[in-house]
Amino acid sequence: MNGDTIEASSADRLRTQLIDRLVDEGHVRTPRVEEAMRAVPRHLFVPNAPLEKAYGNAPVNTKFDESGASISCASQPDIVGMMLEQLEVEPDQKILELGAGTGFNAGLLGYLAGEKGHVTTIDVDRDIVDGARAGLAAADIRNVEVILGDGAVGHAPNAPYDRIVATVGAHGVPHAWIDQLAPGGRLLTPMRLRGSVSRSIAFEHQDGAWRSVGSQMNTFMPLRRGIADDPRVFVPLDPDNTVTLVTNGDQTVAPEALSDVFRQPRAEVWTGVNFRGPESAEYLELWLTCTMPNGLSRMPAKPEALKSGLVTAPYASSTAVFEGSTLTYLTRRPAAEKAPDGANLYEFGVIGHGPDGEALAGAVSDQVRAWNRDFRSRDVGFEIQPLDAAPLAPKPGRFAFDNELNRIVIEWQ
Repeated sequence: MNGDTIEASSADRLRTQLIDRLVDEGHVRTPRVEEAMRAVPRHLFVPNAPLEKAYGNAPVNTKFDESGASISCASQPDIVGMMLEQLEVEPDQKILELGAGTGFNAGLLGYLAGEKGHVTTIDVDRDIVDGARAGLAAADIRNVEVILGDGAVGHAPNAPYDRIVATVGAHGVPHAWIDQLAPGGRLLTPMRLRGSVSRSIAFEHQDGAWRSVGSQMNTFMPLRRGIADDPRVFVPLDPDNTVTLVTNGDQTVAPEALSDVFRQPRAEVWTGVNFRGPESAEYLELWLTCTMPNGLSRMPAKPEALKSGLVTAPYASSTAVFEGSTLTYLTRRPAAEKAPDGANLYEFGVIGHGPDGEALAGAVSDQVRAWNRDFRSRDVGFEIQPLDAAPLAPKPGRFAFDNELNRIVIEWQ
């Protein structure tokens, strides 16, 4: 066997292992999506990555900005599978993808659309476009057209589309995406809602409004040019830069006021609200980002910050609430009791630092309990409205937030 044969055999084995895992864990649920992910070789789209990395369940970063931050990647395969399931592509459909990246996702879309279907994918950088075209050619996928341009304006010459999917994060929904959908079409976009809480939301036009037909927790790199772009500000919270607050354009932050917040007085409040060990707190995060004045933010911490005791077991997802020179974050500890079936439970608490740490930690804790008491068992729906739409009547569990392009309504139903 020559080297090429050995590499192909290794790639097939690793791809089989990866897709088996995604199926077992429920990220890939339908036969068509499973077939596509088994058929399209991811390693051809990340030719500089080792095979083990190409078929790991993790992003493969392919481009970085001047600060060293990743600005383009091959998305994590379980997220790819989840979004393909949300999109529900049918044979012969026309699809628009915003954010070509490596071209791998466009290749999967091309496979699902079939020979009579067509995929248009857009990216803003020439080198990314060239790389996506090379990957698609290597995989012999011929029904995908890669366009150099701003994904926020779509691609009108190939419209209307049966499906439009964004593989970049947006804080609003560009009007072109809605305008270029065919009747009965579906839009799928990762949306940052407030702070750093983000969800991948599938919208369809129903009864005169764009309403969600499903959503999943999901975060993507933001759009980088013009319409609906979403620049982030990273605020160091200690002199050694071991803990960072991630803020966004809809938040008001004074970095100097938080520069050494963990040396400020500390408060600790426990909520009595428990979760099973693997249970996601995504809807608690969504509730807090809707109810707290400045939303809910990510606060990544390096291992040395935990080892030194600077922070205490911060919840790893969106966790921080800040106002002025005060900051709180969510934490967890083993609960005193177990679930009725014997499973371990974990109680959420809130740690606050700063002049109003006790009051802000108490406010966050009150909202955790309110969600648990009145809204934990409810589904959540989303709606896109124009900015000049008549305001909805106030209702417990209903929130409306304006961005530069739309009004987004979030409602516990």
